[in-house]
Amino acid sequence: MTEILLSLGKAFLVGGLICVVGQLLIDLTKLTPARILVSFVVAGVILTGIGVYEPLVEWAGAGATIPLTGFGYSLANGVREAIAEKGWLGVLSGGIEGTAAGIAAAIFFGLIAALFAKSDEKG
Repeated sequence: MTEILLSLGKAFLVGGLICVVGQLLIDLTKLTPARILVSFVVAGVILTGIGVYEPLVEWAGAGATIPLTGFGYSLANGVREAIAEKGWLGVLSGGIEGTAAGIAAAIFFGLIAALFAKSDEKG
């Protein structure tokens, strides 16, 4: 039980800190939310590429893999694995293979939400 609480605490701490960074960027800069989101994905790729994000993922688990930086982490790992298997052709296909499950889940749950949510006509 203690191990589960410790894992949850680590995930909450890291995920929360990532969200705090995003909120500070919204409040203190003129960056649009879209640019902040893209920056988080790019930061995840860069931090994974230089070897900084992997230890954070191992320590914090879902707290590091669920935010958008985790999507960048998945992209970078997918490319790394595809390059090892297919050579330089893996640069083009690895990111999609590494993130396919997350993309498919987003599409599926978006469809479910669209089916059950009531749309509001504007105009």
